[in-house]
Amino acid sequence: MIEDDLLSLVDRFNRHAQKNPAVHNEVKDLIRHIEVKFSDGGTYRMELKDGMLSLPVKGDGVKPEILITTDVKTFEGLVRKEIGPMKALVTRKLQIDASLEDKILLRRLL
Repeated sequence: MIEDDLLSLVDRFNRHAQKNPAVHNEVKDLIRHIEVKFSDGGTYRMELKDGMLSLPVKGDGVKPEILITTDVKTFEGLVRKEIGPMKALVTRKLQIDASLEDKILLRRLL
């Protein structure tokens, strides 16, 4: 279920940030609204604040600084590391609408 994959991703990120001071320091002062939009149903939003990702909430919210658009199957493959993000981007199964700075940050953190 997609909610479980989102929770797993949030948990993985938060544990990674807690265990790695360099990661935590890089994101501790950032506030980013993140939206994951599934082309085959559903939109979820999260917030990066105080170095942690919030739990995902279904539905749109504030205009996000980072918009991730994909389909459920690709997202599940990304979370389970069955497909790499670069392959998903090149094949247009994953789109990230964000500033260059935020795209670079995502790449370093995930």
